[in-house]
Amino acid sequence: MTAQGFLLLLELVGVFAFALDGSLSAMRAAHLDLFGVVTLGIVTALGGGILRDLLLGELPPATFRTWYYLTTATVGALVAFWGQRLLTRMSRPILVFDTIGLSLFAVTGAQLAVDSGLGAGQAILLGGLTGVGGGTLRDVLVLKVPTILTGGLYAVPALVGSSVAVVGPLLGLESGVAAFAGGVVCAGLRVGGVLGGWRAPSAPRSAPEAYDE
Repeated sequence: MTAQGFLLLLELVGVFAFALDGSLSAMRAAHLDLFGVVTLGIVTALGGGILRDLLLGELPPATFRTWYYLTTATVGALVAFWGQRLLTRMSRPILVFDTIGLSLFAVTGAQLAVDSGLGAGQAILLGGLTGVGGGTLRDVLVLKVPTILTGGLYAVPALVGSSVAVVGPLLGLESGVAAFAGGVVCAGLRVGGVLGGWRAPSAPRSAPEAYDE
């Protein structure tokens, strides 16, 4: 298998995992029919990449130039719908796939932004958007506070991994090495957040009476 083929395989694994995890999260947050589950699974898996391509002026987005991204996302959502009870007991394998997807999408999103001529800061932001944009859209659609705003380590690993992938070549690292390092850093922070309870600092809760006139 060529390096390009292996990268595509990893991307499809990430798409499948995002669709699976996104569909399960959507079903936990709202009562949905089959169409709703598939729609939100696809949004979770592909929304970040579509937003990135739109901001980069890549039209139509890569998702719609091939069949396998949409197909993979749809299959992942259908598996979640029909296997919900079994999958809820398989949190560790899903976490592994979800982490791979987050790391890969954040790093590749940042590198695509750099290749399109954007500066380092903009590329890092677009890398983070690629990784977490789909999940944020899903949360908004089910009327839930987006995960990236509630203190859990999700957006932070994506942004840090993107930063490593973007800044590394500026410091003399080969781009492939920087991308791999960024992915490892993103994955490590994400797993630490889930298994180790690491969290971003949260704003202190204010007493409700403080806002009374």
